[in-house]
Formats: sequence, C-alpha cells, structure tokens
Amino acid sequence: MNFQRGQSRDEPEINLIALIDVLLVILIFLMVTTSYAKFSELQINLPEAGGETAAAQVKPIQITVDSSEHYAINNRGISFTGVGAMAAALKNAAGDQTDPTIVINADAKAPHQSVINVMEAARQAGYGRITFTTQSQPK
Repeated sequence: MNFQRGQSRDEPEINLIALIDVLLVILIFLMVTTSYAKFSELQINLPEAGGETAAAQVKPIQITVDSSEHYAINNRGISFTGVGAMAAALKNAAGDQTDPTIVINADAKAPHQSVINVMEAARQAGYGRITFTTQSQPK
C-alpha cells in the first residue's frame, strides 16, 4: 500500500564537500610532515697514498677485576685505595706509551662500581681508549 502517491521520492545524496575537506586536511598534513631530502650523487676518486706499517704493536694494559673487587694490572695484583692511586698505577704500567689501549677483564658478577672505578682512573690518567673483554656463549 502506497499512501504517498503524489510525492516523489528524493534520491539520497552523499555530501562530497565534507569528504573533500577531510582529504585536503590529510594532504596538507602529509605535505607538512614529509621531509624532502635532496640526495646528490658525486662521482669522486679517492687519492692514493703509500704508507709504512707500524713497526711495533703497542701492548695493551690488561686490568682484571674479579667478583670480590680485587684488581690486577697486567696480572700483578694491586690494592684499591682510590681512583687517584689506580690512575697512578695505570700511568706506571703504561710507561712511555702516550695513549695505550686499556682492556678491562671484569668478572660477570663484579660490581658495576668496580668497573666504573677503572674507567674513571683511565680518564684521570688521560687514556681514552678503553675496551672490554667478553666471551661467546657456548652453542
């Protein structure tokens, strides 16, 4: 039963103006946040140079720290009385080397502060090349 004989039915419309506004906002957002980096490719030829290999390898300073905070420099035990004393011991162990490599062999259960003490002593002594020894896990 159709009770609305004389009235024509309006077709539903999708309001495209709101959709266009949303798309413009997204487009502006993408344009603002996109970084435009210009990559220039340069064709370069590196210069060649001849050099001599190092005559003698410098011997690194081995510092060992065990789990009960005992220290050893080059396998000679030292008593820790302070960072300044350890810095003096590092300078003594370095001898005439200007910037030796310091290798810290710390036990896995050594306190964090003991490793920091060694690093601070190396900094006070003026040595910046510090490395740590680890071992790989068995497979």
